[in-house]
Amino acid sequence: MSKRPWGFVVGGLLVALLLAGVVSNYASAHPDGLDSSLLRGCTVDAEGEITGGSCPAQRERDHELGDSPLADYGVRGLDNDFLSTGLSGVLGVLLTFAVGGGAFWLLRRRGAAAPDGPNGPNGPNGPNGPNSADGADGAAAPDGPNGADGADGADDPSGRGEATGDRAEAERAATAR
Repeated sequence: MSKRPWGFVVGGLLVALLLAGVVSNYASAHPDGLDSSLLRGCTVDAEGEITGGSCPAQRERDHELGDSPLADYGVRGLDNDFLSTGLSGVLGVLLTFAVGGGAFWLLRRRGAAAPDGPNGPNGPNGPNGPNSADGADGAAAPDGPNGADGADGADDPSGRGEATGDRAEAERAATAR
């Protein structure tokens, strides 16, 4: 697969931006599962304030980052709730995309096996690689690229393409374990 999936990535980013910027404003105003489970055992008024009972939500306190610019699903300083929620979602998507894309870029660069690819000197198909006509040690293989043991099936008297010889038997024994 030599073609990069840029269309897929850009399409996914646009869908995420649309969901975060527009659709998030139409999410339910009712508490989610975690909030509602923390309120079990308490009585709550119409504004969501606890008026009685005993529940884990009574021990709630402000978060250390509660006064950050993007706290509470909005942007601090914007009075328009629709715009504040949408902009907060868009900024969150862009930040997540930047961090994730940067991490993948770093891992891709660091994980390259051979600088000149699979056909380079140390790549699997290169002159020093395991798939070369010479072995990985550089010594010529006896009787062709796969040796005299017929691992390519050429020495197979049955004509079924099965490998014969000591090396083939050792390979079969190793895979049978």
